[in-house]
Amino acid sequence: MSKNRSPFRRAALRRTAAVVAAGAASFVLAACGSGDDGAAAHHGQAPKAPSASSSAAQGGHNAADVAFAKGMIPHHRQAVEMADLAPSRAESAGVKQLAAEIRQAQDPEIKTLSGWLASWGEQVPAEGAMDHSAHGAGGGMMTAEQLAGLEKSSGKAFDTAFMELMIKHHEGAVAMAKTEQVQGVFPGARTMAEAIATSQTAEIARMNGLLGKH
Repeated sequence: MSKNRSPFRRAALRRTAAVVAAGAASFVLAACGSGDDGAAAHHGQAPKAPSASSSAAQGGHNAADVAFAKGMIPHHRQAVEMADLAPSRAESAGVKQLAAEIRQAQDPEIKTLSGWLASWGEQVPAEGAMDHSAHGAGGGMMTAEQLAGLEKSSGKAFDTAFMELMIKHHEGAVAMAKTEQVQGVFPGARTMAEAIATSQTAEIARMNGLLGKH
C-alpha cells in the first residue's frame, strides 16, 4: 500500500511546492513593484525644486544669466565701436592690433548673447540701449562726450585715450563676468564669463604695459 500511495504523495508535494513557489514569486514581484513606485515618486519630486547645479546641468538659466546677457551686449557693442576707430586714428601698431583682437573676440559674443536672450524669450537690447542692471552705474562705459572726444583725436593722443578708456571698460566687463560666475547657472554664460574675465584681465595688463604703467 505504501508503494501505491507514493506517486500520489509525490504529485501532491510537487503541486504544493509549485503553489508555494508561485506565491513567493508574486510576493517578490509585488515588492519590486512597490520599490519601483517609490523610486518613481522620488524621482518625480526632483524637478519640482531643482538646485542651481541641476538647472545648470539641464541647460536652465536664471535672472543673473539674463542680466549678464542684457548688460554685456551693449557693453561689447561700445567696445567694438571704440575698436573700429583705431585703424584710421591710432599710431601705435600695438593699439591697432589690440583693437582688432577686441573686435574679433567681442563681435561673435554679441551674436551668441543675443541668441541666448531670444531663446529665453527675452528682449535683446536695442542698438544704443544701455542696461545698468548687471553692472551698476556705467560698468566702465564711456559717456557720449568721451566717445566724441576719442573720435576727434588721432596719433599718440588717440592711443593714450583709447587705452585709458578701454582699461576702465574692461574692468567693468570683468566685474560683470565675475558676478555671472558666482550667480549664474547657464553653462554657456558661465563659460563665456570665465573667458571674458581671463582675456580682458590679460588685455588690461597689456594696455598698462603699453602705457608704461606697472
